[in-house]
Amino acid sequence: MGVWSQVATPEDGVAWITGASGGIGRATALALADAGWTVHATARNADALAALAAERPGKIVPQPGDVTDAPRMAEIVAAIEAERPIALAILNAGVYEPMRAQAFDAGALSRTFAVNVQGVANGLDPVLKAMIARRKGHVAVTSSVAGYRGLPRAAAYSATKAALIAMAEALAFDLIDLNVRISVICPGFVETEATSVNDFEMPFLMKPEAAAARIVAGLARPGFEIAFPTRFELILKTLGLLPNRAYFAVMRKAMGWGPDVKP
Repeated sequence: MGVWSQVATPEDGVAWITGASGGIGRATALALADAGWTVHATARNADALAALAAERPGKIVPQPGDVTDAPRMAEIVAAIEAERPIALAILNAGVYEPMRAQAFDAGALSRTFAVNVQGVANGLDPVLKAMIARRKGHVAVTSSVAGYRGLPRAAAYSATKAALIAMAEALAFDLIDLNVRISVICPGFVETEATSVNDFEMPFLMKPEAAAARIVAGLARPGFEIAFPTRFELILKTLGLLPNRAYFAVMRKAMGWGPDVKP
């Protein structure tokens, strides 16, 4: 299976994760540390990173920074690489602002893209350069099952997560030949500060620790996509195969929004 079967280990270098101050990122940083990794953790909140590092002394290294600040991301990567290579990078920072057509907001859309897409790109740029130069490494991008097709109330969020899936797929064509593995992580609903704003029942809702366990296990297996929970993944992928009219009807009914309308 070539590059897809390659698994990064703590012996290869260190791990770097963005969006590490809370939710999935924080739980994954702790899980990686427990698995033997030295984890460099990035987020805007320096105090939250310090508290995280205190939970695993010597195993988690705070690297405060805003993913929308490209020079800072390059600076962090250079500082880490000066000591040990980044064997595993998880570009996880993201934001979620519910958005429906009635309250479409270009500014909110721009903010979401700035973090979820450009923020990932700002980390990918220096990390890929380093990994390609040594022809070794594993980078993972946190997308979402919301990127499979547009979901209700998620005009901005679904758009960014679909963009990440497409970007990771496009990069994979080249990285296969450069001996660098790329993965896309597609979680379902996870109990975080972001999802706390949802006022609807979230199917198969998971705790961050359960999501982190799935991510760490997935990174240690061959393959491109790490998606969970499996039932929700399969449901959404199946729905994604429906013709547009049928898809809109099923999703509107699921949300309790009344009869179908013409697409």
